[in-house]
Amino acid sequence: MYLLSMLSPGQVASPPTFVRLAAHPLRWRLLSELADSDYRVRELVTRVDQPQNLVSYHLRLLRDSGLVSATRSSFDGRDSYYHLDLDRCADALTDSGAALHPALRRVAETPIPPVEQQRSRRITVLFVCTGNSVRSPIAEALLRHHTADHVAVTSAGSRPKCRLQPNTIRVLRETFGIDISSQRPQHLDTLAGRMFDHVITLCDRAREACPEFPDHPRRVHWSIPDPATADDTAQANYRAFQRAAADIDTRIRHLLPVLTATDQ
Repeated sequence: MYLLSMLSPGQVASPPTFVRLAAHPLRWRLLSELADSDYRVRELVTRVDQPQNLVSYHLRLLRDSGLVSATRSSFDGRDSYYHLDLDRCADALTDSGAALHPALRRVAETPIPPVEQQRSRRITVLFVCTGNSVRSPIAEALLRHHTADHVAVTSAGSRPKCRLQPNTIRVLRETFGIDISSQRPQHLDTLAGRMFDHVITLCDRAREACPEFPDHPRRVHWSIPDPATADDTAQANYRAFQRAAADIDTRIRHLLPVLTATDQ
């Protein structure tokens, strides 16, 4: 082994941090759950069927490592949502492989997998936030952009605004070259009875208000703070939109392999 060949006689190799963290059965289960969706502690307790103090302890270790982060819920400020940084996990896996042997280091970034059009119908995805003026239309536009419109994607709000936030239009145009200036927010009620393969909520309030849809679509939650609530200068407010759009774009990239698996 490459790692052992670098050690002095009698020296004991220490596994990389990621390997030590992920090797624990409960932490691996928590990583697996958070790889699918953002969750609150009590939801993770239910999903892994372990005491809350034990789940909180292992979540703290994952947070200390930088693999997991927490954001305060916009629905209930006493609660937090936990999110797994998949890019950081990918880097940690690469570093762990390289520690074993340099040939295992990732040579290049994995390209975004194409989502081809199905023979019978397209995959259907619904993005939901409260106002349908910032986060969900950004997600809708980016998924359509990354899949060349091979996915039937729409967005809606539980309490839609009258129009899109101007910075929503600006950040998509300036950062991604996408124009949604003619788009208008729509209410979730207009989609009653529609069938979706994936329903993804992007704000904590909308998650609580999102209705059930026929055929039990895959439900996922992305807890993303609303950049429109940033109480600061206009320039700082726009930076909040840029951060939100970058976060959503990263999550969209991670969603693509899931859609590709659905397509098969």
